[in-house]
Order: sequence, then C-alpha cells, then structure tokens
Amino acid sequence: MSRYDCVQCGACCCNLPANRAEGFIDYVEVDARAPLLRRPELVRRLVVYNEDGAAHLRLHPDGRCLALRGRVGQRVRCTIYSDRPQACRKVEAGSALCRRYRSAHGLRA
Repeated sequence: MSRYDCVQCGACCCNLPANRAEGFIDYVEVDARAPLLRRPELVRRLVVYNEDGAAHLRLHPDGRCLALRGRVGQRVRCTIYSDRPQACRKVEAGSALCRRYRSAHGLRA
C-alpha cells in the first residue's frame, strides 16, 4: 500500500478553509473537454457556472466536492472518477500539492 492512500484521504477534493475565508468559492474548474460535461445528469447535479460563465464542480457548504462520498481522512470515493475534470487528474498522491491539502486538513502521510 502506498504511503499516501487516496481512498483514505480526499483532502484534495475539498476547497481549503483559507480559500473559503478569502472568498474563493470557485474551486475546481471543469475544462470544456471534460467527459463530465457530456453527461447531462451529472452536469445538473455537480456543475455550477460562475459569473464569467466558467464551469466548476459544485461544492457542499463544508467545502467538499459534491462528488466525494465518505469521510475525509478515513474512507472516501469519487463518484465521477472516470469522468473527473483535468484539474482533479493533476493531483498525484504524495506530490507537494497533495501534501499541502493533507496538511490543511490535519492529515499526515
């Protein structure tokens, strides 16, 4: 098992509290070629458009992506894993970005 287990984490699927405190509510941008946008039922449930018309993943009021199920830091799963946007695909387990999200949520390796 990897030192960084995504199935037990999910921290990168949550908008950081510091971002929310500064008013950054548009978290994960959904690129125009994302497979997600070809699935109308997922778009209705999971995508919001900001005032500039850019698509983003919808967030729960606690800052987590609505596609994330489970409890962050214990056991999670992405319900749109195969259809997730490019921004989600960029975070690699154990990368500096991964460690930053984990740290912000009080999680260790």
